[in-house]
Amino acid sequence: MAFDYYDPEQRRQRRAAKKKERERERRQLRNRLLLAGVVILVCGGLIFAVSQGWISLDGQESSSVSQTDPGATEGTTVPRQPETVIHIVAAGDVNVTDTTVNAGDAAGDFSRVFMDVLPLLADADLTCVNFEGNLVGPPYGAANFSAPQAMVQALAAAGVDVVQMANSRSITNGISGLATTIQAIRNAGMEAVGAYATPAEFRSSGGYLMRDIQGIRVAIVAFTKGMSGMALPEDNEDCVNVLYTDYDTEYQHIDREGITRLLRNIAQEEPDVTIALLHWGSEYNDTISDSQKAIQELMFQEGVDAIIGTHPHYVQQIIYDPEAGTVVAYSLGDLLSDATRAGTEYAVVLDLEITKDNEYGQTRITGCTYTPISIVNDDSGGLRVLRMAEALYAYESRNVDRVSQQTYEDMVYAQQRVRERAEPTEATDGEDETTAPGTTAGNTGTSGTTEGAGDTGDTEDTGTTGDTGGTTGGTGQPSTG
Repeated sequence: MAFDYYDPEQRRQRRAAKKKERERERRQLRNRLLLAGVVILVCGGLIFAVSQGWISLDGQESSSVSQTDPGATEGTTVPRQPETVIHIVAAGDVNVTDTTVNAGDAAGDFSRVFMDVLPLLADADLTCVNFEGNLVGPPYGAANFSAPQAMVQALAAAGVDVVQMANSRSITNGISGLATTIQAIRNAGMEAVGAYATPAEFRSSGGYLMRDIQGIRVAIVAFTKGMSGMALPEDNEDCVNVLYTDYDTEYQHIDREGITRLLRNIAQEEPDVTIALLHWGSEYNDTISDSQKAIQELMFQEGVDAIIGTHPHYVQQIIYDPEAGTVVAYSLGDLLSDATRAGTEYAVVLDLEITKDNEYGQTRITGCTYTPISIVNDDSGGLRVLRMAEALYAYESRNVDRVSQQTYEDMVYAQQRVRERAEPTEATDGEDETTAPGTTAGNTGTSGTTEGAGDTGDTEDTGTTGDTGGTTGGTGQPSTG
């Protein structure tokens, strides 16, 4: 399936045209409803006048009423809007590290970090991200993976609605830390999914979110493969949705019973579309494991329409089946990270078009596109998330706020790699590759870092080649969740 992302302006124009057409249909519907109301009032008045004897049905009056009735009958037929179209957008991991918590400005405001991708996130009807950290106060950064409230406030201001909290950092600061984080996300105006402050909260929510978007019922559920080797405390096992029964050790045994039970509970609510946000796979790894494929198959069998993955920090394959109306995006990469390891400095924002046929009540995913983004250092030393196409155009047009020549060259290469990763061919699937000659990973790393499968910590997700360079000096450290 070929995706359209190289011409974002053309895509915006198509969406604007669709919105204009839908608005025209709404105006027509309003006008017809108004006309129908007028006709009903007139007919009601005539019927009342006849019942009071004010108007006789004999002679001329009768002729007048008979001429009005056909129009009245025709005018009361109210057409339905033929279809409803919405867009659901998803971005990847927001990682809490020393570098990312220092990415805000001198006042601690993170708005500039996400400003350039705001059109992608805010233009959707619903936007989801994965927040891989906690909100438990200082000290901020890698010490306890805590971020300042301003970071999630900036995400909300950029248009994010739903935050996946089933991930490696769900219980890094315990169940109390999870509860504090969920409340902080709500205080910012967003909703958490996949993790719950108490078992009672899990039961009351069912373990998922239901949203009505312009008459389309959307179910959103999230799971994680593990939590950095940590196990949920006794009597709190329901606080995080997990994919494996051995989620704290080997990730070998899929929790088929738990997954199926939750998805069947969703199905009882008869959603029009179901989206699963999965924190799965292995970090810095191109490999799609057999268990991931088994989970995908199970979820599609149980009514899931789209699977959107995070955790590997790399862009991985996106498969859209327009006939079945299903999507699986194995990994979107990082929305925000240190970007010091080759392949982690670029990612994608996924856009799902969902259409409901109002005449027949059928809903399906009718479009799947993605926009390449890149994490770069700005002039002040902070981080910014940029849309690649717009950044490349700004550089070529010599705009005032353009990126550096080095960053431009990195982006040219990265744009090619995004497509190779998202839409791999036999020649490129699973292929390890170094950064372009003379470039630096994430504009902060060392030239020549290998970008390939490296994580071998998950026994079910064995990689092929470790990271051989970069500023972190990593050697493919094992993932623990």
